[in-house]
Amino acid sequence: MSRLFLLTLPTVLLYVQFCQAGDPVFSGPQIGEKLVPFEAKGVFRDLAGKQFDLIKQADKKSVALVFVHARTRPAFALTNLTMKFAATRTKTGLHSGVIFLTDDSTSTESWMRRVEKHFPEGVAYGISQDGADGPGAYGLNRNVTLTILVANEGKVTANFAIVQPSIQADGPKILKAIAGVTGGGKIPSIEELAGPRYRGQNQKKSPARKTDPKLTSLLRSVINKEANKDEVEKAAKELEEYVAGNETARKELGRITTTVVDSGKLSNYGTATAQTKLKEWRIKFGTKPEESKK
Repeated sequence: MSRLFLLTLPTVLLYVQFCQAGDPVFSGPQIGEKLVPFEAKGVFRDLAGKQFDLIKQADKKSVALVFVHARTRPAFALTNLTMKFAATRTKTGLHSGVIFLTDDSTSTESWMRRVEKHFPEGVAYGISQDGADGPGAYGLNRNVTLTILVANEGKVTANFAIVQPSIQADGPKILKAIAGVTGGGKIPSIEELAGPRYRGQNQKKSPARKTDPKLTSLLRSVINKEANKDEVEKAAKELEEYVAGNETARKELGRITTTVVDSGKLSNYGTATAQTKLKEWRIKFGTKPEESKK
């Protein structure tokens, strides 16, 4: 599965937009709000090429719904884990679905068909007909990777707006929420659902990456959409002066700018002046293209 995802979530989202501890992230209907019906284009099996409405099909029964904003390995892993468990609760009346949000539905559908064997069965898979923003009534947040909703009797009982998906951190909470609307009972462990490959990968955990508060603050100033050209250039100069004497910060800046520029979503960050700076830093401090592909 190492080649499943060609796009990665821009790491700068974590470092710049959501790094402040305690800042809530919202996406989609909140707990207690209604799930509005919407149509998506089916991709696999009986739904292939057809329009379907998971909410109408559920008819106020329990629902587990995943909106995929960005195709990343962690997003795929958490989505699969969630849907493997959801598929075991079909007999309780649970309706489960995964909806991909994209502005290029043709490319996304082609990719989905290539990796179809990796998707758990017993789940509805579709592509939003409303582009990367998803159904307008849902108020989905482009800056998250996954929006996972659990509902019962037409109302949301749990909402997970996830910027950086993690099987270990997010999985247990999501599985518990699904169990809560499907009669409770035993919840399998993460290892049981993810399989031996997951256990092997997690025998040695890599150390958590520490953020550089100074670098984060300077980057935030550079990509501030409200800043004028002079303000951006001033912030960029301060950042360059900071990393000039800090090798660790230079490497981190290179990693972040490589991720942002190579993601194809550079236009989401700051003004034209800021985007030019990010490209310059990607060339100066970032990894080489062949290393980035690896």
